[in-house]
Amino acid sequence: MSESGIVGAAGLLRQAREVFHDDAAALAVLDELEGRLAGPLRIAVAGMVKAGKSTLLNAIIGEEIAPTDAGECTRIVTWYRYGHTPRITLIPLMGEPRQLPVTREDGRLVFLLGDIQAEDVERLVVDWPSASLRELTLIDTPGIASLSQDVSGRATAFLLPEDAPTAADAVIYLMRHLHASDVRFLESFKDTSAGQSGTVNALAVLSRADEIGAGRIDSLISAAVIADRYSRDENLKPLALGVVPVAGLLAQSSRTMRQSDFEAMMLLARMDRKQWERMMLSADRFVGSAVSPELSRDVRLSLVERFGLFGIRLGVALIRGGLDGPTALAHELARRSGLGQLLETIAYLFQTRADALKARAAVVGLETLLRSSPGDRAAPLEAALERLQAGAHEFRELKLLAALRTGGVALGAENAAEAERLVGGRGSLPALRLGLAPEAGPEEVSDAARNCLNRWHMIAENPLTESSGVEACRVVLRSCEGMLAAMPAVR
Repeated sequence: MSESGIVGAAGLLRQAREVFHDDAAALAVLDELEGRLAGPLRIAVAGMVKAGKSTLLNAIIGEEIAPTDAGECTRIVTWYRYGHTPRITLIPLMGEPRQLPVTREDGRLVFLLGDIQAEDVERLVVDWPSASLRELTLIDTPGIASLSQDVSGRATAFLLPEDAPTAADAVIYLMRHLHASDVRFLESFKDTSAGQSGTVNALAVLSRADEIGAGRIDSLISAAVIADRYSRDENLKPLALGVVPVAGLLAQSSRTMRQSDFEAMMLLARMDRKQWERMMLSADRFVGSAVSPELSRDVRLSLVERFGLFGIRLGVALIRGGLDGPTALAHELARRSGLGQLLETIAYLFQTRADALKARAAVVGLETLLRSSPGDRAAPLEAALERLQAGAHEFRELKLLAALRTGGVALGAENAAEAERLVGGRGSLPALRLGLAPEAGPEEVSDAARNCLNRWHMIAENPLTESSGVEACRVVLRSCEGMLAAMPAVR
């Protein structure tokens, strides 16, 4: 991000600290905003009850540290961030924070709340030494549209606060099918002051994708077709940057595969095919069938709980196809679960523009503070804030991206699609903006950027281009110029 954005936001916060030097409450807000600007990108994982939020979060982290049962802790907003040593901090609604014991059972992290009830907890903070958390802080939220109004209210209050910016810079929204409640939530997230950038900070995930094909080995193919259709849905397209299908249970278990899992699948792969096919008619039949002592009922029950029938079928098929080690099998299962595509999408949609999203969150937070401040104090900061928002190109890109997604720019379908790509709608890396392969060299990128620059100059100067289209052209031209300026060696 350019100095006009990330550095400009930091400068505004320093200026605000001078203005509010004698206001303890305002200084606390500024402390939070400065910490947010300097810290990792915050991504919330949201969705309806049993959408698979905690399971997917475990898959992203690569360890089973988020509870996936229906216990007390799934009703609490839980932050997962990088720390050199494992630590769990409980922050109550009233009173001082306290440390919880770090306890694992059967490889899974267990939260022991003691005598505190879930409704008395503001949030849990889990510090964990995972490389996946170095650049991302993940936030697990309770289920939206829960039968419990308290549980649903907690998620809504966190993600859509009435009088403050949301604590998340972006949201991954899980859905099993496209319901009206999914659309309503994403519309609400877009409409909050922290969500004015619309589609720049929301990604939809078609979770539990293996269930769409009833656990068949080709389930993810069917899920990909449905996800593509959803991504072009007129109700969803303005609200999310895309839809990615993921078999969450398989993604989690492949990232945490044990030697015993692999050995059990090896035994299954050696079974008589007819016996195998009879066993796989249902989960009950798989667990209850009489087979060799090495494949005890407990072993088979564990496989079903960890991988599901889809994961078992796929794992056995891959072993029969020649994969002969737990590491190779785990990597291939993770890839086929859709997790790789999701991680790549998070990287190019969110992480490549992390500075812009964090700076924008800081600006929104400062706006909220100024609205509740006396006019004589707020006036100088409001003017500086307005200048930053008008001048920071990254903010103009975010604004244009939202307008393009909602059809508010008169450019024509083909030009609008290209403009969306050039301002970072498919990812912020120059090659992605220009529609090139990620491995494209500097000369190829430079030539493509120069061609786009010339073409959009012509569109801007065309007397038939409407005023909203001309303004969009100016933003696109600045984006093309920025790509060229970043490659002085090949200009």
